[in-house]
Amino acid sequence: MIKITPVMINGKKSYELFIKVRDKHGRQVARRRRFSSERLAKIESQKILNELEGKKDHYTWEDWYQECSKRVRIEFKESTYLGYKGVLEKWVNPHWNDRLLHEITSADVHELIFGFVDGVSHWHRKNILKYVRRLFSMALEEGLLSRNPALKVKVKVPEVAQKVLAPKEIEVLLKEAKTIGHRYYDIWVLALMTGMRSGELYALRWTSVDLETGFINITTAWTRQDGFGPTKSSRNRVVPISAPCMSFLKELRLRRGNEEFVLPHLSEWSQGAQAQVLKEFCEGLGITAVKFHDLRATFITQLLRNGVALAKVMAIVGHSQLKTTQGYLRLCGQDVKGATDELGIHLPEEEKAENVIELNFGGRN
Repeated sequence: MIKITPVMINGKKSYELFIKVRDKHGRQVARRRRFSSERLAKIESQKILNELEGKKDHYTWEDWYQECSKRVRIEFKESTYLGYKGVLEKWVNPHWNDRLLHEITSADVHELIFGFVDGVSHWHRKNILKYVRRLFSMALEEGLLSRNPALKVKVKVPEVAQKVLAPKEIEVLLKEAKTIGHRYYDIWVLALMTGMRSGELYALRWTSVDLETGFINITTAWTRQDGFGPTKSSRNRVVPISAPCMSFLKELRLRRGNEEFVLPHLSEWSQGAQAQVLKEFCEGLGITAVKFHDLRATFITQLLRNGVALAKVMAIVGHSQLKTTQGYLRLCGQDVKGATDELGIHLPEEEKAENVIELNFGGRN
């Protein structure tokens, strides 16, 4: 039995939690505690219940993995669930399935990530640790653990240089693509003009393009695993349409006729090969071999390079954290531009000919 009752203590309202259950030995046990809020009482009730029933003593990693799998499948996209399932079942479960959850230590987590996990990139290793840490965090919230053994384990990932197109390279890409009538020309133009992600561009309908007010409303994205759904952050945003982009969209609207979607759903795009198409075309032109997502990075660096405020860039591209946008600020050098002008180091000037004295080191002319 679990009961939460509001009570007044010295003129202050609090909530009394009363729990009575049978423990793992069949004995009836009870706990009574007070909390400052009903929400806190509900959270703590599950922890106390697990403790009284002795669940923390018999939960194995496999038990908890199965319980978490049900929650992830309900709460997240299918692609998120499949990624979570694939990572844990391949790299973690074979080593921990029969281990009692509360007996797994930080040393065990370290051994798993840096010992058992082999032949993968730093990013993949870090991703495995993220899933492991999340499962322990959920167990902590349920009162099955008193600490998260994965918190102190860290994976250092070397910074990978982000590729972007220089302004002149953008001109070359679009000019050559338009000249030959490349099937991706319209897609590349809109990616560079809006900074939208590939899935957002794929899902963009004309109903979301307001040519009167000059804004594109981004509310939907597409993935091969989940189809059409919310954006990556599940937050809607708007992108202002520049004058060149406005002219392009009006002309594209005429060409597309009664099509529902703004851009054609090319077969390679539907199959996830859009990055390779762009990379190969750039290589053929002799410019930076960027991939599709790098067009978004190019858009961001162009805005920052031209003095658009960080807050505005964040809002346009949908970054939820400032440090994400600041990474692009470092990439384009805008945050340090002009700093070396104050260095104060000057090269010696050339001496004038009449002030040069010819030196003779022992020889005769």
